[in-house]
Amino acid sequence: MNSMEKKSALILSFIAGAAAGAVVGYLLASGKGEEMLADVKEAAGKFKDEFDKQIDNGKEILEEIKNMSEEQA
Repeated sequence: MNSMEKKSALILSFIAGAAAGAVVGYLLASGKGEEMLADVKEAAGKFKDEFDKQIDNGKEILEEIKNMSEEQA
């Protein structure tokens, strides 16, 4: 990564951080923000639960593949 790319990445990171901070500030300052934040937390929890289920399913599939390959060996 050259100097110009590093500067661009730094500026982009700063802008993204500032935007995220502004959104969080807005959500926390407004009355609806608390409700929206609760909705986001709930959705994030559901996403995490589903993600964990998919990870477990993937582990089971990998275990089955491992067992099948051991049986064939």
